[in-house]
Amino acid sequence: MKKIVVIGASSGIGRRLAIDFARVGCRVGIAARNEEKLDEIKQMYPDRIAKMRIDVTAPDAVKRFYDLIELIDGMDILVYASGVGFQDPDLNDERTKEMLETNVVGFARITAAAYKYYRETANVQPGQIAAITSVAGTKGIGVAAAYSASKTFQQRFICALEQLAYQQQVNVRFTDIRPGFVRTGLLSDDKDYPMCMSVDKVAPLIEEAILRRRRYATVDSRWRIVNAVWSLVPQCLWRHVGLTL
Repeated sequence: MKKIVVIGASSGIGRRLAIDFARVGCRVGIAARNEEKLDEIKQMYPDRIAKMRIDVTAPDAVKRFYDLIELIDGMDILVYASGVGFQDPDLNDERTKEMLETNVVGFARITAAAYKYYRETANVQPGQIAAITSVAGTKGIGVAAAYSASKTFQQRFICALEQLAYQQQVNVRFTDIRPGFVRTGLLSDDKDYPMCMSVDKVAPLIEEAILRRRRYATVDSRWRIVNAVWSLVPQCLWRHVGLTL
């Protein structure tokens, strides 16, 4: 029975992953800021789910994260699905601060804590850190500068942790999941997004990538092509591309 911690489990992709893993028999620790929504999930599988209110930007986030690991008697996989995102062409200070505190500081705090957990645990099977980043991390997107930059940070941070794990001989694997547009609370309800996907569509693809320990997974195949093309566009041309999120 796998033991999985899902950070950002109260809504969207994180919620669906937590429910799916619990349904197939995993022991799941769920965390988010909204405790009421965590309670709703726990009631579905009370014997398989433990909950902990965690604000990844709070000083006690790491302690509460470790407490949640104890509640499920260990951790085989961390799934980091927490995040905020806005279209912000005006570069609002408060929105920028919120995104960076959650997507950068909070992300680094929790994933580093997970890495240290695996480093300090004599685990025979490799642990795993799976981060749901975004195709937005491939290039700087003007109307979502802070968001796309924060996703680039996440991708680079786990690359650095992977190198550190090799140097320190830590038995941990990494999975970088990069979805395109997914219809969750992060997207505006009044806008049409290109190649927008439902949570029902992306969740099985993400779960497969996690359980197969893939290093990278762009969701879905259409976005894999788009992402590959974006990565080839030089900045002198990219600056002329108009993207609206």
